[in-house]
Amino acid sequence: MQFKYLAAFALGASLAAATGIPASQCNTGPVQCCNSTGTTKDANISKLLGLLNINVSDVNALIGVTCTPITVIGAGGSSCTAQPVCCSNNSFNGVVAIGCVPVSL
Repeated sequence: MQFKYLAAFALGASLAAATGIPASQCNTGPVQCCNSTGTTKDANISKLLGLLNINVSDVNALIGVTCTPITVIGAGGSSCTAQPVCCSNNSFNGVVAIGCVPVSL
C-alpha cells in the first residue's frame, strides 16, 4: 500500500515545481477547493496524517486539507474562496488530498 502513496506523491512532486496550472490542465479528477494547504513539515498537517495513519514522511508534496471538488468552473455559483488545487491522490474523502498543485481559476 505504501507504493500507491509514493507513486501518487511522485506525480505530485513533479507537478509541484510549477507555481500554478490552469484548471483545464488538471487531469487527475476535479479541481479541489481546500480550506488549507501545506506540506508534511507543517505541524497541523503532520499531526492529521499521523491520526489517519498516512505515512508520507519521505515526501515533500503539497497537501490539501478539508477539500471539496469544484465541478463547474466559470459558471457562476461554483467558486473557491480558499485554495484551488489539482491533486494526484483524492482518495481520502476530502479530509486530505495529496500531491497537490495550485490552480488558477
